[in-house]
Amino acid sequence: MENVYILMLIALFTLAIIDLVVGVSNDAVNFLNSAVGSKAVPLRKILIVASIGVAVGAVFSSGLMEVAREGIFIPGKFHFEEIMIIFLAVMIADVILLDFFNSLGLPTSTTVSIVFELLGAAVFVALIKIYYSTGDYETLFTFINTSKATQIIIGILLSVVIAFTLGSIIQYFSRLIFTFQYEKKLKYIGAIFGGLSFTALLYFILMKGISSISLVPPDFLDYVKNNSLIIVISGFLLFTGISHVAITLFKVNILKTIIVIGTFALALAFAGNDLVNFIGVPIAAWQSFEIWHAAYQATGVLPSQLLMSGLSEEVSTPILFLILAGLVMVTTLWFSKKAMRVTQTEIKLARQEVGDERFEPNFFSRGIVRYFIIVGNVFQSLIPDFLSQKMSSKFNKETVPVDEKGLEVPSFDLVRASVNLVVASVLISMATNLKLPLSTTYVTFMVAMGTSFADGAWDRDSAVFRVAGVLNVIGGWFVTACTAFLGAGLFAVIIYFGGIIAIAILVLLAVILIVRSTVLHSRKLKEEKKRKRFKRSDIITINEITIESSQNISSVIGRINKMYTKTVDSLGLHDLNKLKKSSKGIEELELEIDELKGNIFYFIKSLDDESVEAGKFYILILDHLQDMVQSIGFITRNSYNHVHNNHKNLKFNQTRDLKAIDTKMQVLFDDIKLIFDSHSFSNIDNVIAEKRVLLENVSELIQRQIDRIRTTETSPKNSKLYFGLLLETKDLISSTMSLLQLFQEFHKEAKQTNY
Repeated sequence: MENVYILMLIALFTLAIIDLVVGVSNDAVNFLNSAVGSKAVPLRKILIVASIGVAVGAVFSSGLMEVAREGIFIPGKFHFEEIMIIFLAVMIADVILLDFFNSLGLPTSTTVSIVFELLGAAVFVALIKIYYSTGDYETLFTFINTSKATQIIIGILLSVVIAFTLGSIIQYFSRLIFTFQYEKKLKYIGAIFGGLSFTALLYFILMKGISSISLVPPDFLDYVKNNSLIIVISGFLLFTGISHVAITLFKVNILKTIIVIGTFALALAFAGNDLVNFIGVPIAAWQSFEIWHAAYQATGVLPSQLLMSGLSEEVSTPILFLILAGLVMVTTLWFSKKAMRVTQTEIKLARQEVGDERFEPNFFSRGIVRYFIIVGNVFQSLIPDFLSQKMSSKFNKETVPVDEKGLEVPSFDLVRASVNLVVASVLISMATNLKLPLSTTYVTFMVAMGTSFADGAWDRDSAVFRVAGVLNVIGGWFVTACTAFLGAGLFAVIIYFGGIIAIAILVLLAVILIVRSTVLHSRKLKEEKKRKRFKRSDIITINEITIESSQNISSVIGRINKMYTKTVDSLGLHDLNKLKKSSKGIEELELEIDELKGNIFYFIKSLDDESVEAGKFYILILDHLQDMVQSIGFITRNSYNHVHNNHKNLKFNQTRDLKAIDTKMQVLFDDIKLIFDSHSFSNIDNVIAEKRVLLENVSELIQRQIDRIRTTETSPKNSKLYFGLLLETKDLISSTMSLLQLFQEFHKEAKQTNY
């Protein structure tokens, strides 16, 4: 009997390690996004600062099992056997849920997930207990502390609104004061801004960070709470003086200092406060086992007989567990690819410039943007023109300094990054002081969205995309609560009736899903690295335009060649699954070409004066590539629809003729790809000479099909598809040759210019 529960504890601690990895991967967005997005300091230094904060917060965390002690459910109503079922169900659900959000690259709340998993598992186990005992389901509320769940839901709603509103207001006035040319203003008002910021961060560290560290004397914490006003005033005066000296004498960029300290503070508070979300449940399970084991040795009580009232008492976590947890968290911070992906989601939604958008607009985002445009126009009409122009000039980004050649432009500047950290810190510390349930993820994310909105980052070109992204993330938070509740409840029921076999299957399932998710994510990253991505600072000179165009042409030609062959082969075999995969590949290729065309604005802005004329060449190249992709898209999709609609197979002669054209096109496209891979552009003439022969072959096939219709062909659908494939093949060849001729002319002119 005892061995069964030891195995359950081993499973719980194994899941806790996995949960630490997936949890930190998601929550890293809370303290990394401002520093990473603003590029205040190199990424390596950011990670070092965050690692120190995480390590200190984790190792010195008090580690109290808060979620059980505060009564999400009433431990005294459940037996030891049932408690272990609840905890196992919670950990399995938490690991799967958090990894799912990490794979999507969406931030979610680890606090909400663990609370609603505890709530869901406890509710389902309580329902089973009631069913087999009294049958009075009204007694369910005696097992559950419903007020706690209500407080958390209210906290979510309030934090979303308050964080966004305060972030918007404070950023708006900060920008009015500093403008986007803030360097000069820092000399005069940077000390005051630094004093306010450092005081807020100090108070945040004291209230949110140090309050969770077990080694801090309670008397000191009481002193901080009772003398908050004196600490704030004294801190402001002290830090303002220090900031003034640092700016004037040592030429310190005070904004970068704020960002570094703010990153440390948030990381410290995250590890010290949220660690319970990841290891609190297995620690509580271990403590439950100790309580039962002692009672079993003393009285022989069975696991199904001992009520766990003792679990509600405050029990500190052994320091060894905290050290190991801190080590796992720091390691994850450095090596987790998913952590960077979640961080990038928030950074992209908050970035200053328009560019590639991850989220598609929807009905709600369009409606919200349209409403705010109308309201904004009304307010604009109420403000005098001179005042409106004066305020608008403060948000002028046209003269923002451009980064040096070759460096990636920050997503937002140091002013906004500082406001993000300070406002989030103040809100979290206030909520902690008032003992309000609050998620650091909700606060940091919504503050970042509010500051980006106030900063004019959501303009008419990007607003519907950004609002759609925010709605997706907020919707994901509520999905987290529902999924956590139902998932943990379902797992609890399975374990309750399935026993040790069900536990083994569910743990194995969780591990398999994590491994599969990691492999798929790694494969996706490798595919993205293979594809050349446009960067506005990459292409400046004619030589760089030639290299970039050659890579794009080679990549597109190679993929079109493979898609054409796969489509012809799959159509001949009537293979629906392979045609479906080809259709998805076309969608990816279309998105990449659309992304390149969407970045033409930045491409032209980045050109040097001598290369501006080459901009037209680059645009025309992309236009020809798009025509080629549209042709192969028509060929693939029509082939897929033909097979999907269960129309008749192509005749043997038709399939044979298409395969003959495919063979010749393979040779042609391989030659073209070799030209652009090796930059042997002098061979373009030889390839262009093959154009007429190939086009004549296609024309001959069209005539053959006309003759068949007059004699033997009986299927209108086959004829429609076959003619469509041949005509689009002809267009594909023509677009390819037009591209080659354009590139040949440009290359000759470039050589003449250079020499």
